[in-house]
Amino acid sequence: MGPQALDLRDIHLPEAINWWPPAIGWWLLVVLIPLCCWFFIWLYKRITRKTAIKTAKKLLKDIKQDAALDDEQKLIALSALLRRVAISISPRNEIASLTGHAWLSFLDSTIKGSPFTSGAGKVLADMHYRNTNDTEYDISQVITICENWLNSQKVNK
Repeated sequence: MGPQALDLRDIHLPEAINWWPPAIGWWLLVVLIPLCCWFFIWLYKRITRKTAIKTAKKLLKDIKQDAALDDEQKLIALSALLRRVAISISPRNEIASLTGHAWLSFLDSTIKGSPFTSGAGKVLADMHYRNTNDTEYDISQVITICENWLNSQKVNK
């Protein structure tokens, strides 16, 4: 068998793989990663919000039942509790700087009526700075208003 001329072609390399369109797995990642991030942020906010309100209700109950505190100390504790809850469930930069009438207006904006600006809750605005002898207030009404405010926070946001 002698050398014969074979009709062979040269080796042809396949075309380079294009980057577009991406495979289906990349499309799924593009959709699922932002969706998962949004879901986890939403879940975190929901869990921390419920925890803040639940803890605040327990603390409010403790303040209400604590016989060692006088009425002025209870009002100071209620004021601090409401502020802590408001800061934890609302944007901090909007709530933390509120004082006086602006603070009471914020509290009223999240509940029906205006029990803080025109009701018994107005003592929470400046009770720290007043002489207790010149102020008439009913601690049970203030506690009831605070309980109503905490209960309304579930619905608001």
